[in-house]
Amino acid sequence: MDARNNGLEKFSRSVYRTIFRRNSVFMVGIFATAFAFEMAFDTATDRWWDRMNKDKQWKDIKDRYSQ
Repeated sequence: MDARNNGLEKFSRSVYRTIFRRNSVFMVGIFATAFAFEMAFDTATDRWWDRMNKDKQWKDIKDRYSQ
């Protein structure tokens, strides 16, 4: 049990030293994570919307009406 706590303590120290110690690095991590989440969420919802509205959107039916 002591070795387990020691390993966790080493891990938490290294995370603190690399990420949380400097506010600038922490903020860059937050912004990068938020940007990545926004891109993934936007892509997923666009794909879902296109799947739910297949053959109802202009991009799907424009060939029928164009000459």
